[in-house]
Amino acid sequence: MYLIEILLPLRDNEDHPFAASTYKCLRDELSEQYGGVTAFTRAPAEGESKSAHGKVHDDIVVYEIMTETIDHHWWKRYREGLEKTFRQDEIVVRAIAFDKL
Repeated sequence: MYLIEILLPLRDNEDHPFAASTYKCLRDELSEQYGGVTAFTRAPAEGESKSAHGKVHDDIVVYEIMTETIDHHWWKRYREGLEKTFRQDEIVVRAIAFDKL
């Protein structure tokens, strides 16, 4: 099994929040595609990274999907779409192999 995590920003680069409908659309898409999704949205995680302009602080939400297989081509296209939607240079989408207990 794999746990796929998607790390999404709450605000764009000009500090404007994204519409709630953007996240709802994502939840609906992923739930339809994978039969369910978990969204950690109540207590945003804090991210920090370095850029050419100094440190960048981001509040993020995490979406998780469990799947038995990974279609790397589909996920590459999906991530690229997320980067456009959220106007980001990079959206982190990662997969972790695990044993279901």
